[in-house]
Amino acid sequence: MSFTIRPATPDDAATILGFITQLAVYEKAGHEVEATEETIRASVFGKGSVTEAVILESDGKPAGFAVWFYNYSTWQAKNGLYLEDLYVSPDYRGSGAGKLLLKHLARIAVEKGCGRFEWSVLDWNEPAIRVYDSIGAEPQTEWIRYRLSGDKLKAFAGAD
Repeated sequence: MSFTIRPATPDDAATILGFITQLAVYEKAGHEVEATEETIRASVFGKGSVTEAVILESDGKPAGFAVWFYNYSTWQAKNGLYLEDLYVSPDYRGSGAGKLLLKHLARIAVEKGCGRFEWSVLDWNEPAIRVYDSIGAEPQTEWIRYRLSGDKLKAFAGAD
């Protein structure tokens, strides 16, 4: 199987939404997807976007995608590349496609002078964890991720 990776364009919004939905269903959170083609076009490709995306193709057919943005490490005084989502369609899993996407992003991180390339994975996603372990990535067990979203975010933002 041969793959190519290309930058995503606004015309890929429906494809990206499809992959986002498939990923959310895989992660048992399909009901949480609020994205639409329009919001993807605006947030990924719109003016001032801090997000980038690529499409993985096999023989011209979309097979997966990755979406990332840059964060910042004060200790390193460098940007880092944060992988928000990576998804490979079931027909292409086990083919090396996921590693290919990860390597593509690692190259971008190195080219951009990033000090880190980071992502999160659900603790039950053993297939992904095996891939990450196989490339030498190290889990960061000493950090606990926190999140404010939805009504709790709005309530806290409005609190005095």
